[in-house]
Amino acid sequence: MLENKKVLFSGMQPSGRPTLGNYLGAFKNWNSLQEEYDCIYCIADLHAITVRQDPSMLRKYTKELLALYLAAGLDNEKNTIYIQSNVSAHAELAWILNCYSYMGELSRMTQFKDKSQKQGQNIPTGLFNYPVLQAADILLYQTSVVPVGEDQRQHLELARDIAIRFNNIYGDVFTIPEMYIPKVGAKIMGLQNPTKKMSKSDADNENNVIYLLDDLKVIANKIKRSVTDSDNQIIYSDDKPGIKNLLNIYCAITNKSTEQAEKDFNGFGYGAFKEAVSEVVVEEIRPIQEKFNTILSDKAFLENVIKDGAKKADYIANKTLRKVKKKVGFI
Repeated sequence: MLENKKVLFSGMQPSGRPTLGNYLGAFKNWNSLQEEYDCIYCIADLHAITVRQDPSMLRKYTKELLALYLAAGLDNEKNTIYIQSNVSAHAELAWILNCYSYMGELSRMTQFKDKSQKQGQNIPTGLFNYPVLQAADILLYQTSVVPVGEDQRQHLELARDIAIRFNNIYGDVFTIPEMYIPKVGAKIMGLQNPTKKMSKSDADNENNVIYLLDDLKVIANKIKRSVTDSDNQIIYSDDKPGIKNLLNIYCAITNKSTEQAEKDFNGFGYGAFKEAVSEVVVEEIRPIQEKFNTILSDKAFLENVIKDGAKKADYIANKTLRKVKKKVGFI
């Protein structure tokens, strides 16, 4: 870790195929953050098993996500990039923090309420207390800032509450993390349902989601088939969610303002507008896919990245864990 820089922590589950929304909302922003912060990026495979996974697919998605991190521009020399299950301190600290967390606050987590409804009678315990593991993820690295979406704000607030509670008992042990609001970035919605966020777990309608590893022709066709409306005006408005979403995608890639994008497409029909958006998306994704394929085929390089990342993360995490163990009275 570099001196005089705040620590930024972020993670993503390898539980599906990353989407354009993941890239524009996270990966693309991460590239600029690596100059400003000590960045620690986790592939959260421990979190992924809160719902049942096919082991071979979990391994596949984990390696692919790591390769996508690198292909999207993250430098493994500048950043700590690692697989969560390779650093045992996560599970150890999570158990300790479980003993400083309350059933009431965990039962109030809205994501638990939403996800548990899909599980029927047999709700895994991990689904209930994974926010404590998430707190451990963050607090292990003395994290100052965490880039989170609105759906994760509640979990970050829990991590802060647990850290403050622990510090009040034992002194200055954990850094209290703050929410990081990206300077740029867009919330990308589904192409067929532009009122709902694009999600890598949305396998019901392939046309709703652009996956980063989709064939480039498939990506272009998905955009051309995206839902819009009937008035043929390209205006950035909540009343036109399909057009607004496509403009958000266009602006996130080109770094143009929505006002400039409206001017760019003044007089365009929807067909020509979708064609233009599909072109910028395809040209953004093309080099990522090419680099991804090169990285994934170099097994020795990827294994070295995995080992080096685990070593760097383990060293940082265990400094905190040793302090915590001493504070609670472990020998």
